[in-house]
Amino acid sequence: MSVAAKMALVDLVGLAAVAQLIVFGFLVGRARGVHGVPAPATTGHPVFERYHRVHMNTVESLIPFLPALWLAAKYGSPGIAAVAGGVYLVGRVIYLIGYVRDPAKRGFGYMLTFFPVVVLIGTAAIGALRTLASG
Repeated sequence: MSVAAKMALVDLVGLAAVAQLIVFGFLVGRARGVHGVPAPATTGHPVFERYHRVHMNTVESLIPFLPALWLAAKYGSPGIAAVAGGVYLVGRVIYLIGYVRDPAKRGFGYMLTFFPVVVLIGTAAIGALRTLASG
Protein backbone atom coordinates (compact mmCIF):
# COMPACT_ATOMS: atom_id res chain seq x y z
CA MET A 1 0.00 0.00 0.00
CA SER A 2 1.35 3.42 -0.93
CA VAL A 3 2.07 6.12 1.65
CA ALA A 4 -0.76 8.20 0.16
CA ALA A 5 -3.20 5.31 0.60
CA LYS A 6 -2.05 4.79 4.19
CA MET A 7 -2.55 8.50 4.88
CA ALA A 8 -6.03 8.28 3.38
CA LEU A 9 -6.72 5.41 5.77
CA VAL A 10 -5.52 7.54 8.68
CA ASP A 11 -7.81 10.35 7.55
CA LEU A 12 -10.75 7.94 7.35
CA VAL A 13 -10.02 6.76 10.90
CA GLY A 14 -10.04 10.39 12.06
CA LEU A 15 -13.33 11.03 10.28
CA ALA A 16 -14.77 7.84 11.77
CA ALA A 17 -13.88 9.13 15.23
CA VAL A 18 -15.77 12.36 14.54
CA ALA A 19 -18.73 10.38 13.16
CA GLN A 20 -18.63 8.17 16.27
CA LEU A 21 -18.89 11.27 18.45
CA ILE A 22 -21.93 12.42 16.48
CA VAL A 23 -23.59 9.00 16.85
CA PHE A 24 -22.91 9.07 20.60
CA GLY A 25 -24.59 12.50 20.68
CA PHE A 26 -27.67 11.05 19.01
CA LEU A 27 -27.70 8.27 21.60
CA VAL A 28 -27.73 10.92 24.33
CA GLY A 29 -30.69 12.60 22.66
CA ARG A 30 -32.54 9.30 22.38
CA ALA A 31 -31.83 8.50 26.04
CA ARG A 32 -33.07 11.97 26.98
CA GLY A 33 -36.40 11.22 25.31
CA VAL A 34 -36.73 7.64 26.54
CA HIS A 35 -36.00 8.57 30.15
CA GLY A 36 -37.84 11.90 30.20
CA VAL A 37 -34.91 14.21 30.89
CA PRO A 38 -35.87 17.61 29.45
CA ALA A 39 -33.22 19.83 27.90
CA PRO A 40 -31.05 21.48 29.11
CA ALA A 41 -30.83 19.17 32.14
CA THR A 42 -27.77 16.92 32.29
CA THR A 43 -28.97 14.91 35.26
CA GLY A 44 -32.05 12.86 35.85
CA HIS A 45 -32.34 9.20 35.00
CA PRO A 46 -29.13 7.19 35.66
CA VAL A 47 -29.08 5.59 32.19
CA PHE A 48 -29.40 9.00 30.54
CA GLU A 49 -26.55 10.26 32.72
CA ARG A 50 -24.37 7.34 31.61
CA TYR A 51 -24.94 8.08 27.93
CA HIS A 52 -24.24 11.74 28.60
CA ARG A 53 -20.97 10.93 30.40
CA VAL A 54 -19.84 8.61 27.59
CA HIS A 55 -20.49 11.40 25.11
CA MET A 56 -18.63 14.01 27.18
CA ASN A 57 -15.75 11.60 27.85
CA THR A 58 -15.53 10.98 24.13
CA VAL A 59 -15.33 14.73 23.48
CA GLU A 60 -12.53 14.90 26.04
CA SER A 61 -10.66 11.97 24.51
CA LEU A 62 -10.87 13.38 20.96
CA ILE A 63 -8.85 16.44 21.97
CA PRO A 64 -5.58 14.49 22.31
CA PHE A 65 -6.55 11.69 19.90
CA LEU A 66 -7.05 13.58 16.66
CA PRO A 67 -3.85 15.66 16.63
CA ALA A 68 -1.85 12.70 17.91
CA LEU A 69 -3.32 10.51 15.15
CA TRP A 70 -2.35 12.87 12.36
CA LEU A 71 1.03 13.81 13.83
CA ALA A 72 1.94 10.15 14.40
CA ALA A 73 1.06 9.48 10.76
CA LYS A 74 3.08 12.48 9.58
CA TYR A 75 6.23 11.96 11.66
CA GLY A 76 6.04 8.25 12.37
CA SER A 77 4.15 5.51 10.60
CA PRO A 78 0.77 5.95 8.93
CA GLY A 79 0.22 2.21 9.33
CA ILE A 80 0.81 2.29 13.08
CA ALA A 81 -1.36 5.40 13.36
CA ALA A 82 -4.24 3.77 11.46
CA VAL A 83 -4.08 0.59 13.56
CA ALA A 84 -3.88 2.54 16.84
CA GLY A 85 -6.79 4.66 15.66
CA GLY A 86 -8.82 1.55 14.88
CA VAL A 87 -8.16 0.21 18.37
CA TYR A 88 -9.26 3.58 19.78
CA LEU A 89 -12.56 3.39 17.85
CA VAL A 90 -13.29 -0.14 19.05
CA GLY A 91 -12.33 0.90 22.59
CA ARG A 92 -14.86 3.75 22.53
CA VAL A 93 -17.66 1.34 21.56
CA ILE A 94 -16.66 -1.12 24.29
CA TYR A 95 -16.47 1.81 26.71
CA LEU A 96 -20.00 2.91 25.74
CA ILE A 97 -21.46 -0.56 26.17
CA GLY A 98 -19.72 -1.18 29.48
CA TYR A 99 -20.47 2.24 30.95
CA VAL A 100 -24.17 2.17 30.04
CA ARG A 101 -24.62 -1.35 31.45
CA ASP A 102 -22.61 -0.74 34.61
CA PRO A 103 -20.18 2.18 35.10
CA ALA A 104 -17.85 -0.11 37.06
CA LYS A 105 -17.35 -2.13 33.82
CA ARG A 106 -15.99 0.74 31.72
CA GLY A 107 -12.32 0.03 32.49
CA PHE A 108 -11.45 -2.28 29.59
CA GLY A 109 -12.96 0.09 27.04
CA TYR A 110 -11.18 3.00 28.68
CA MET A 111 -7.83 1.24 28.43
CA LEU A 112 -8.48 0.47 24.75
CA THR A 113 -8.95 4.21 24.31
CA PHE A 114 -6.12 5.44 26.52
CA PHE A 115 -3.26 3.20 25.34
CA PRO A 116 -3.64 3.96 21.62
CA VAL A 117 -3.53 7.68 22.40
CA VAL A 118 -0.31 7.17 24.38
CA VAL A 119 1.17 5.19 21.46
CA LEU A 120 0.16 7.93 19.03
CA ILE A 121 1.60 10.71 21.19
CA GLY A 122 4.84 8.76 21.66
CA THR A 123 5.11 7.96 17.95
CA ALA A 124 4.48 11.60 17.02
CA ALA A 125 6.95 12.96 19.57
CA ILE A 126 9.74 10.54 18.64
CA GLY A 127 9.19 11.17 14.95
CA ALA A 128 9.15 14.95 15.36
CA LEU A 129 12.32 14.86 17.48
CA ARG A 130 14.07 12.68 14.90
CA THR A 131 13.03 15.06 12.14
CA LEU A 132 14.27 18.02 14.16
CA ALA A 133 17.60 16.29 14.92
CA SER A 134 18.18 15.39 11.29
CA GLY A 135 17.92 19.01 10.31
